[in-house]
Amino acid sequence: MESSTEARADQMQQAACFKAFLLKNSTKTNLNLYDHLVRVLARVMDERPENAVDVIEDLSREVKRNMLLEKQSTLRDAPSTTSSELLAEQQRALFNRWDRGEHEEMETPLPNVTELTFFLEQIGVGLGREEMQRILLALKQLVDMQPLQRCRFWGKILGIEGNYIVAEVEYRDGEEEEEEGVEEMHEDKEKEGEAGEEDELDPLPKSNYKPPTPVPKEPRHSGTNKFTYFVCREPGLPWVRLPDVTPAQITVARQIRKLFTGRLDAPIVSYPPFPGNEANYLRAQIARISAGTQVSPMGFYVFKEEEGEEEEEGARDSVEENPDFEGINVQEIAASPSAWVHHIQHILVQGRCVWVNLAEKTENLQEEDAEEEEKEEEPDEPEPEVGPPLLTPLSEDAEVNNTPPWSTRISSNLISQYAFAFVRSNLWPGAYAYACGKKFENIYIGWGLKFLGEDFTPALPPPPQPEYPSGPEITEALDPTLQEEEALKEAQEEQQAALEDNYAMDAEEEEEEEEEEN
Repeated sequence: MESSTEARADQMQQAACFKAFLLKNSTKTNLNLYDHLVRVLARVMDERPENAVDVIEDLSREVKRNMLLEKQSTLRDAPSTTSSELLAEQQRALFNRWDRGEHEEMETPLPNVTELTFFLEQIGVGLGREEMQRILLALKQLVDMQPLQRCRFWGKILGIEGNYIVAEVEYRDGEEEEEEGVEEMHEDKEKEGEAGEEDELDPLPKSNYKPPTPVPKEPRHSGTNKFTYFVCREPGLPWVRLPDVTPAQITVARQIRKLFTGRLDAPIVSYPPFPGNEANYLRAQIARISAGTQVSPMGFYVFKEEEGEEEEEGARDSVEENPDFEGINVQEIAASPSAWVHHIQHILVQGRCVWVNLAEKTENLQEEDAEEEEKEEEPDEPEPEVGPPLLTPLSEDAEVNNTPPWSTRISSNLISQYAFAFVRSNLWPGAYAYACGKKFENIYIGWGLKFLGEDFTPALPPPPQPEYPSGPEITEALDPTLQEEEALKEAQEEQQAALEDNYAMDAEEEEEEEEEEN
């Protein structure tokens, strides 16, 4: 009897332990296994399904789901939209087909980015097929919105917060919109300020300082402003037209090194101060990269032939495609950089492609100012700056710290009969050009910084100018001593007495002369 009682007590104690274990709540759902089994068995007894052992798992899952739904609120929080979903929503418009109707057969300036993607893959460069396809759709969107005659995928400039996809375009004749330049707006504001000063009753004194004559920017369709550039941060986002570049912006861009942020309105904090924001700095870097890395196989372009000897010099600044170009052998063009030439004008130190004489404008301003004194010596006539002409071979480019400016390669050494040549710039890392038969193309994918060959040292500010010229008139003198003051006083009294004596003697002589005359 005692043994059976002890066994029963052990079983009851063991059952209590099991029940305590089954009543332990879950840390995730705050449910316990005992209540869950009770609910499952109650449902089985209520429904009495056939083959209950086969559906017990599904019943258990459904009971647990119902318990969780009862504890959830009916007012659910809206799921937050990620940046990827927002970008996908914006890029959805790229895949909408636009029916052109009768205009489908017209020539389009849309570039063949698919072919460009294939050639870039062969040389190990590019952005990937998926991104290049989205860029092609974005370029199609730009071509449909703007009256363009030519459109080309220039490349991609990387930034800290965002990147820039760059398109190089040319408008049709007479359809480009004229925009008011920033310089003209500044000139209007200065004129309004001068007019306001003249209306004042007590105008402030004007400074005689005259700033140096600014270098005028080149007109559109020539020099550094030959092409127009559009940028967008991602395919599907709106395209933004970059402003024209000025020589001052190119000059300062050569003296600073700044990474792009991805925001066109971001200020450029640097020394020397840059005249503009990131949009202007981006345009200046695009002009510099294009002038230094836009190359083509020798013979693809020829100089334009125009009648008249006067137009002979101007003809050297423009080229056209050679209809008789038959291509260059791949082995020959990949062996030496001399088979490649520059087809974009070189940017001079002045910040322009065509040198302008600033002395003539200075002389004209001096002639108009009648109050200004004439100069005794006329300034010497400045020597015109001349850069390398168009179609200059790459072999004549200067090295930087024993680093060759270009490297030539072939796409495949194993299958040379189907390979093509390409060239890579070492001064502008990220600039490539390939040539295959009668086709060639240039592209740039990089940070927009030039290779210097040494550590970059920012320019130092100039020394402070003196406040006034040093001279005896403004030099501070020492205070005299008491003896020097007394000696000076005695000398002044003696000089005054001598003047009085001379005056008295002159008066007596005049009286004597009057008496003699009488």
